[in-house]
Amino acid sequence: MGRYLDMTDELAAYVLETGTRETPQQAELRHATRRGSHAGWQIGADQGQFMAFLIKTLDVRRALEIGTFTGYSALTVAAALPEDGTLVACDISADFTAIGRPFWESAGVAARIDLRIGPALATLDSLLAEGEADRFDFAFIDADKTGYDSYYERCLRLIRPGGVIAIDNVLWGGAVIDPADQSADTAALRALNRKIHADPRVDMTMLPIGDGLTLARRRYLADPATPS
Repeated sequence: MGRYLDMTDELAAYVLETGTRETPQQAELRHATRRGSHAGWQIGADQGQFMAFLIKTLDVRRALEIGTFTGYSALTVAAALPEDGTLVACDISADFTAIGRPFWESAGVAARIDLRIGPALATLDSLLAEGEADRFDFAFIDADKTGYDSYYERCLRLIRPGGVIAIDNVLWGGAVIDPADQSADTAALRALNRKIHADPRVDMTMLPIGDGLTLARRRYLADPATPS
């Protein structure tokens, strides 16, 4: 097995300084979120840049986000979209998302963000009922962990073949390998990790970015068989 780098605080600071680019609005929103409650829910700047890189590389025009929080990831994704691109952002909290709105406006991307307040599963089911299956290029899942499997299944129907689903927190601070942790959130993440690993509908990779990020690409029917 290859060796994994020990990411010290000093090395993380180096990555942030020399390997990560942020707009002023992104940096300001990240710092504003740090001052509030549940600051640990926010993705890091390095993960945000990686997602923006994916958006541009995949030529994403329509994106989904399940779990917006204060809007840093939505701002990052929307800024990477083309001017006619759209991000449907799902969250249950108008209070948290209100924190990000001024920064979306300041960055000039608010018109690209279609914020839907309410249970995400209901929003995703509404999109499917409206004929939006196969219409999205990218989805990011970062919400309640016990709902991840349902979000994954809906997103698989909503993204097009070749589209990518990014799933956050798949390492869960290391709890996924702790047999003593049998909490509902940890059990849900373990189960989904195993499911995606064996899922013939997708190509997948798990990356040790942030708290763990899995990428699942919806396969075309003509794709070669997935290795066992």
